[in-house]
Amino acid sequence: MTLQIILFLICIGLLAGILSGLIGIGGGIIIVPLLLLLGFTQQEAQGTSLAALLPPVTLLAVLNYHKEGFVDWRYAVMISLFFIVGGFLGSKIAVGLNEKVLRKIFGVILLLIAGKMIFTK
Repeated sequence: MTLQIILFLICIGLLAGILSGLIGIGGGIIIVPLLLLLGFTQQEAQGTSLAALLPPVTLLAVLNYHKEGFVDWRYAVMISLFFIVGGFLGSKIAVGLNEKVLRKIFGVILLLIAGKMIFTK
């Protein structure tokens, strides 16, 4: 691993962390596309992004939101439990898909999200 790649990975982590804490995004919208720029396959980028999120990377950000009363723990726990199940099912599907198909699905989802954010009042 070269110094240039190490610095790029540091930037990816900082950017994903800042945007995660600021507006609640990170892995799919920041980390995956930037890993694709490093030459990762779609599956490698997604797997690496998920692995980076495995430790409690948002713990300090969550504590800040919790201290201000902005966390509904009932909802968070419910989402988390089913996120685990959904992540397992989604990964089973993704590792079996052709990379080009998966990349197109990823791109369409990003466009749909962007369109919703841009054109909703």
